[in-house]
Amino acid sequence: MRLDKYLKVSRIIKRRTVAKEACESGRVTINGKVAKPGTEVKEQDIIEISFASKKLKAKITNISEHVRKDAASSMYEILEGEEDKE
Repeated sequence: MRLDKYLKVSRIIKRRTVAKEACESGRVTINGKVAKPGTEVKEQDIIEISFASKKLKAKITNISEHVRKDAASSMYEILEGEEDKE
């Protein structure tokens, strides 16, 4: 699954366009490498996102095309930082 779509489906970032912009501006890394919006993500990848004043580090635990809102947080495990919705 594409990184920007994963960020939206998992509800780490609410809108796909915002996720795409975050990736394009170099604020998102996967396993320590700057990631583009179309980068394919897989389970066990570590995603780091730099928000305005916070950082979020999470491990992908599940990839699914359609997830209910209440189950979205099961798609990742927060390793560092706080979840901050943009």
